[in-house]
Amino acid sequence: MIYRFRIVLDNDTEDDIFRDLEIRETDTLEDLHNTITQSFGFDGLEMASFYISNDTWEQGEEISMFDVSEGANTVRLMNETTINDVVHEMQTKLIYVYDFLSMWTFYVELAEIVDEAEGTDYPNLMFVHGQIPDEAPTKNFESDDLEEFDEFDDGYDVDDYDNLDFEENWN
Repeated sequence: MIYRFRIVLDNDTEDDIFRDLEIRETDTLEDLHNTITQSFGFDGLEMASFYISNDTWEQGEEISMFDVSEGANTVRLMNETTINDVVHEMQTKLIYVYDFLSMWTFYVELAEIVDEAEGTDYPNLMFVHGQIPDEAPTKNFESDDLEEFDEFDDGYDVDDYDNLDFEENWN
């Protein structure tokens, strides 16, 4: 069977940037990684990972290019994981992150499962929409204004010893 995916760049602009591609269900996630990088014009030399995702795009289990884990915490590897091991009709979404310094983030969604077409080479780039920007879109977190964020602000005045709620001569 052939899996048809839509891969959408996570960006905050009005322009949608995506690719539609076909790949065999028995190909590996490394094959999908190579197809994605080529279709978006990357050289494919940077680290990347897939993450299993739920319907609300929450990041789950990591499937990495290389095993960089230590000890008993092993991770699944792209070249050892077939696409149909992690994507099927009940599990249709993956998050793909390319180049961990730039954090290019893509939403990968299974759109359709079809029979293999005779005479078609797979993987097959079906449709291209939008141009990838020169730099990865920046991620907006809850507090972009650093003046609003103080990791040490716990509401206590350290100069007010009477209200710190501890006994000064505890030992």
